[in-house]
Amino acid sequence: MKKNLLFGMLLLVSAAVMAQDPVITFKEMDHDFGKIHEEDGRVSYIFQFTNEGMEPFELSNVKASCGCTTPKWTREPIEPGKTGDITVTYNPNGRPGPFTKTITVTVKGKDETKTTQKKLYIRGEVIPRQAQPVIRYSVKMGDLSLKSKEISFGRIEKGAQRTGTLEYTNLTNNDITVDLAFANNYDFITAMVSLGTLKPKEVGNLNVLFNSQLCPVWGEQKYSVYFVVNGVKQLTDEYRVSITADVEEDFSKLTTEQLQESPIATIEHSIDLGTVAAGQKLTKKVQLKNAGINPLVIRRVIAPKELKVSASRLTVKSGKTSDLKIEIPDSKSLSAGSYSRQIEVITNDPKNSHIKISVKWKVE
Repeated sequence: MKKNLLFGMLLLVSAAVMAQDPVITFKEMDHDFGKIHEEDGRVSYIFQFTNEGMEPFELSNVKASCGCTTPKWTREPIEPGKTGDITVTYNPNGRPGPFTKTITVTVKGKDETKTTQKKLYIRGEVIPRQAQPVIRYSVKMGDLSLKSKEISFGRIEKGAQRTGTLEYTNLTNNDITVDLAFANNYDFITAMVSLGTLKPKEVGNLNVLFNSQLCPVWGEQKYSVYFVVNGVKQLTDEYRVSITADVEEDFSKLTTEQLQESPIATIEHSIDLGTVAAGQKLTKKVQLKNAGINPLVIRRVIAPKELKVSASRLTVKSGKTSDLKIEIPDSKSLSAGSYSRQIEVITNDPKNSHIKISVKWKVE
């Protein structure tokens, strides 16, 4: 009897170990290069990590948010207690001014359905080469000249505010007027120009305030503001400035007790929708379960253009589920062949806040 009881306990412990998600910790997740000079070329930083779980894992993917950022990482499996590193290199050539870049790290455990995702950040300011004004302000918007067409805030903790600046100038021989226009109004974005009238060679600033507390969207996002030059309002790509941000919760502030009572999201990470005939619809439901204690909140579902995804409930109590309905609403526009896409579900699970789900199907 005692032997059977001991054997049963060993099986329970073994199952608990097998079910563990990869546990990866970094010495540092946000590195500031400070001021770097464009002419000095590429700069690199090594992010070191440790496997603090009970099983080996490997980095299945390390992806930078921009082609100017190149990651190299330890490829072999990392045993429990061992360390590895990710070398991130940034190329400042042709990119003067402040920068913030994101590196998304996906960790795959011994059980391939168990994954963890972390985000690393590099930032700094590129001091430009000495150049003529025409080169420094290479972006043309009618008579207006700008340094770039993007203000990137990078990672913003929910509740924080960030400000960004973009220089513009008048390289003509006449005065010009400058104003702004939005295709949509956003309560969480405030934008204004420092100078509404520019004399020749005069420099002004586009100032943008991003208030993440008022932003209803989680994760990576992109918005647009348009310059109105000499009173001509044109909501086109030529006059567009992109505003990008990545709104995230800072789970590092949670106590040990809060982590123990946190929600735990469980769902299939690979889904086969099957085969659909051209012109037909296809639907499949997948259950997202909360295996934790506190309510699980589905904050955002990001799907590719070919798919439509909806959740039966956005707040999932402990032990309950939400049906994630995945649809191909119109296969008429899809050519015959096999498809593979990825869905991202953003939740308040501290260990699995960004769930990546691979979806495949075939069109006949």
